[in-house]
Parts: sequence; structure tokens; C-alpha cells
Amino acid sequence: MTLRLLQHRSDNGDRSVIAARGDAAWFVPGFTTIRALALHAIAQKISLSAAIDAAGQGDAVDIAAEFDASRLLAPIDHEDGAHVQLTGTGLTHLGSAEGRDKMHREAAAVEKQTDSMRMFLEGLEGGKPAAGVAGQQPEWFYKGDGSQLVGPTDPLTMPAFAKDGGEEPELAGIYIIGEDGTPYRIGLALANEFSDHVTERHNYLWLAHSKLRQAALGPELLVGTPPEHIEGSSRILRDGKVIWEKPFLSGEGNMSHSFANLEHHHFKYDLFRRAGDVHVHFFGTATLSFSDGIVPEEGDVFEIIAAPFTLPVRNPLKRAAPVQVAVQQL
Repeated sequence: MTLRLLQHRSDNGDRSVIAARGDAAWFVPGFTTIRALALHAIAQKISLSAAIDAAGQGDAVDIAAEFDASRLLAPIDHEDGAHVQLTGTGLTHLGSAEGRDKMHREAAAVEKQTDSMRMFLEGLEGGKPAAGVAGQQPEWFYKGDGSQLVGPTDPLTMPAFAKDGGEEPELAGIYIIGEDGTPYRIGLALANEFSDHVTERHNYLWLAHSKLRQAALGPELLVGTPPEHIEGSSRILRDGKVIWEKPFLSGEGNMSHSFANLEHHHFKYDLFRRAGDVHVHFFGTATLSFSDGIVPEEGDVFEIIAAPFTLPVRNPLKRAAPVQVAVQQL
């Protein structure tokens, strides 16, 4: 059974790590954070699964009840949020066969392809290279540091100046950098890579602005070899009623890039291999309510769920108050 790891905070503020296999879940003795557990496994030169087995089993826990009580945190963090990097890649998913055919027909019909179309087609051609070979590099973007990461039930807050606050249901790879600069994948998390699609649509060169937003992670880290196929559902609730819902697909079987290729093109940069740092890297999606003309409103709730994750990421939408910023001359 797939090993899942979660982070818990009790009502008195005490932190702990939970391990889960199937319907069974228990507290892991001796560890208060998943980051500490990962560093321990690296130091001992053992897998996370072996580290969990060696730690033994603490008290059993009902993770669904803890989720409902908002005691489950994002499954990775750092005491200094500046050492958490949120980044991502786009145009990585195949979408439906009909959508691919439509894109190819449109690409063949125009004399000059858009940059987005070229990148998508190049990913189809070279995004899954042979082992040890660097494939086509993907689109890449930066979302911020650990201050932008919210938990599985926390509000996703768009800035006062935002034109839109829209969901992006996807997977995120969670990594930690070892003392020798080696990146280690801890696991995969369900994610809402929250973005401003109206700003992006206005001008694609504003993509960088549109991505400087918060992001949410589901409570579970999926440890071990990632599934080839992950199928889930993304929906928006307004006043408790579903106003939009759609299935989404992820996993390498539904992507034009392999995880290994996306990871190579991120960690090839020296600045992303700083010992002790945590990286949350979003792998992209092909499903957006924005594409169906949905305009989320403050108070709406985004809910994303996908097996083998057993818990959702469920976040209400909030808008921040305006902030006046004035630069002072020194």
C-alpha cells in the first residue's frame, strides 16, 4: 500500500508527523516535521519508508477527522520561509485527444505559430527523453517563497489589485536539498496552483505577474514511485452548492514531459541546489474553470480531490485589503 505522510498541529500548537497506509494512520514517534524526517533519512542513507518503519508506530489517528478540524498542515514547510521555493511548469499536459487534434490543426493552419503553441509541440516531441538524456526544456515560472504556501483548508487570498483568482488542479513535487547539493524528491502532493488568468490572458508576457500568487497543498505527501495515471475532480462551491465541476488528469501517462525531465530543467541551476532548502514544484494542468467562463467570487470554495490521495485540498477564496506602497529615498 502507498505510504502517505502528513503534518499535524494540535490545538495547543504541538507539531507531529503522521504516516498512513491504506485506512491505517498513526503518529510517527521522534519527529515533528516531515522536513526533519527527510533529513534524517538522508543522513542515515535509507528511504523514507525505511525511516518510518524504524521509528515504530505511535498512537492511531483518524486523519479525516483531523482534516475536518483543520489540524492538518501543508505537508512541507521550513522554519524560515525564505528557504522554501515555489516554482512550476506549464504546457506539460496532453489534455484530451480532441484538444490535441484541435491544437495540431490550428498549428498547421497558421503561417506563424504562437510561442505557446511552439512550446507545447516541442514538449510533445522532446519532453520524454531516454534516461540520462536532457529533453526539451519546459515553460518555467516562479510563484514565491514559503510565505506564499497555504494549508489544505486555509483561504487562498488574491491581492487587492488582482483581476482574477482562479484554481489550477495539479500535482506538486516536494523536494529537499541534501548537504552535498543533491535534490531528493520527498513525494507528490495534490495542489491548487492558484493564478490570475485574466492578467495572463491580457498579455502572455504578464504570465510572470499572474503567477505571483499563493498556492495550496493537500495534506498528504505520496511517497515512492509516482502513479502513471492520476484522475481526480476539481470543483467550485458557492454558498454550499456546486457551480462548476470537471475531471482532471495528471501523472506521467497524461503528460508530454516526464517528471525526470521537468526536474532536470529545474535543478540544473546551481541556485536551486542550496543545502537544506525545500522546493515545491507544480507540474501543470489541462483543466481550468476559467476556460469555461467561470468567474470565481470571494467566498467561493475550491475543492480538488484525486485518488490515491484520500483527502482533498479545499480552500475558500479571499481578497486582500489594498496596500499603499511608497518607496522612500535614502
